[in-house]
Amino acid sequence: MSQEGMSKGLTNYGDRGFSLFLRKAFIKGAGYTDSALTRPVIGIVNTGSAYNPCHGNAPQLIEAVKRGIMLAGGLPMDFPTISIHESFSAPTSMYLRNLMSMDTEEMVRAQPMDAVVLIGGCDKTVPAQLMGAASAGIPAIQLVTGAMLTGSHRSERVGACTDCRRYWAYYRADQIDDQEIADVNNQLVASVGTCSVMGTASTMACIAEALGMMVPGGASAPAVTADRIRIAEQTGTLAVQMSKDRLTIDKVLTAEAFENAMRVLLAIGGSTNGIIHLTAIAGRMGFEVDLEALDRFGAETPVLVDLKPSGQHYMEDFHKAGGMITLLRELKPLLHLNAMTVTGRTLGEELDAASAPFKQDVVRPFNNPIYPQGGIAVLRGNLAPGGAIIKQSAAAPELMEHEGRAVVFEDAEDMVTRLDDPDLDVNADDVLVLKRIGPKGAPGMPEAGYIPIPMKLARAGVKDMVRISDGRMSGTAAGTIVLHVTPEAAVGGPLAYVQNGDRIRLSVKNREIALLVSAEELAERARVAPVVEPTADRGYRKLFLTTVTQADEGVDFDFLRAATMTGTVPRTK
Repeated sequence: MSQEGMSKGLTNYGDRGFSLFLRKAFIKGAGYTDSALTRPVIGIVNTGSAYNPCHGNAPQLIEAVKRGIMLAGGLPMDFPTISIHESFSAPTSMYLRNLMSMDTEEMVRAQPMDAVVLIGGCDKTVPAQLMGAASAGIPAIQLVTGAMLTGSHRSERVGACTDCRRYWAYYRADQIDDQEIADVNNQLVASVGTCSVMGTASTMACIAEALGMMVPGGASAPAVTADRIRIAEQTGTLAVQMSKDRLTIDKVLTAEAFENAMRVLLAIGGSTNGIIHLTAIAGRMGFEVDLEALDRFGAETPVLVDLKPSGQHYMEDFHKAGGMITLLRELKPLLHLNAMTVTGRTLGEELDAASAPFKQDVVRPFNNPIYPQGGIAVLRGNLAPGGAIIKQSAAAPELMEHEGRAVVFEDAEDMVTRLDDPDLDVNADDVLVLKRIGPKGAPGMPEAGYIPIPMKLARAGVKDMVRISDGRMSGTAAGTIVLHVTPEAAVGGPLAYVQNGDRIRLSVKNREIALLVSAEELAERARVAPVVEPTADRGYRKLFLTTVTQADEGVDFDFLRAATMTGTVPRTK
């Protein structure tokens, strides 16, 4: 009996013929004919939700994908999974990413489909889908919902969410009043779609295209444009061809593809979250990520995309400038042009077939970057033996070589309680340290690493300080912020033992983050106050705390990573 289409993955009743007979009987109850049921079945992951405005165009995208599938002779079958929105998920969207990946993987495995279209957009949805599809192993293609349009506030162009943070900082510093913060709140999100800057959503869209998992040009089209709908139709058509060619995901997500994606992450000034998500996706395919090798990539990969928060433009401008095709042309000497894509052609073949380049000012020439090195730098030192990262392209140059006194917050609650206390002992040249917001400490590693400037300093005009945590930062944020400190405080990493008044040295030039306290003193602090790791009695929280890995392994669940690791990316030359 065929293992394709409706015959694939039959429910076990002990009689395969009866299983198919019963399946066809039920699906015919929805009005399908025998002719329809003989076609390749293409699953469509539907992540539309009233709680997820980033996916507000999902119904239109699904209809366009279905049209493309039917035009190519396939049978479209959409089905729901978890939908995660960044600002509607407590305690943090990252807490649910792995659950969404499991939902995606198991629904793809359980239901008959010859290929699957993954519709996602908001920060954690695209990595969750790529992680789940990587583990499921069938032909898969990513379709992102696209970025929102920009708005206008008092003649100034604004967009989520870099401008959200900028205006909130003005408000905290008493530079704008209640009426203006209310006015701008109405303009920051001008349509459905993902954040209009190079935040995590846009970063993951660009990474998905760089991985070869997307229709060429599919990363940048805004959510509410005809371009986005046409890309959706093309995605459906391509999914049918992938099913016929048996172009499974392992043929696309190769070591070469991950190295291309890392080049792009650095060149777009992408979100620091991109490292964690790429690490998790690579882990599903059996690849470890070598942070030192990634940092070496950064030394030879400049930031070329002039988008907020590292530059000035927005995603709709990037799209008008030719999107990823324009960027990939500039990066061509650094890329593996033989990497396979979902089109069945190599990356090099796609670039050769693309429309001719044209004059634009969003993607800089390779020899005239907006920042000479990759946007992200990897740090090491006794404060982060397993590594830490900083988005150097969005940091204050004068703070990237800095030594200061630690002002310590033991956890997020402590920070909320004391940060804006007028009596807080803090100066502009101090180093703000926030503990226990890592994978287990929060749990879920929230984007609280963007520690606000204490109010009394903000009102005095302080715009940036060195900030350190074991948590994450939104890709839309800027500042001299050290993140992903590994091991995290909650599992007994050195960060747990930092005390008020300790001296900390940051040297991005030397790739160092150092706690200027002796190893003997740290050992004594650990002996006196040993860390007790967080636990839970039941449910998903217990599963999370028991199995989640550290940042250097992608904050995935240990049992979801590939059973055998077969290589390292980037590979050592």
